[in-house]
Amino acid sequence: MHKLPSRYIGFQKRYKGVMKAVENLGKAAKAAGPLNEKTARLIQLAAAASVRSEGSVHSHVRRALEAGAKPDEIRHAIILLTSTIGFPNVSAALSWIEDVLGTK
Repeated sequence: MHKLPSRYIGFQKRYKGVMKAVENLGKAAKAAGPLNEKTARLIQLAAAASVRSEGSVHSHVRRALEAGAKPDEIRHAIILLTSTIGFPNVSAALSWIEDVLGTK
């Protein structure tokens, strides 16, 4: 498992009830439908890219890899957003993906 950012850990410690609720909401959302883990992780990655959340992109890339997504699938999930969120946002998200994948 990867080290979590210190701000996230601090939030977890300070707001245990909130974090428990967020975790339970995520579990309930996943259980509510037929999507497999890999597909769900790629969707969450795309959402993180759409809101330009670098830390979330990093996290969701790692989670997608753990769920069996291949690097090219991860990149493609973001490339598909080009006409929706624009090339500059896609380019930024791809650079954050490469931070995790370690390739250029």
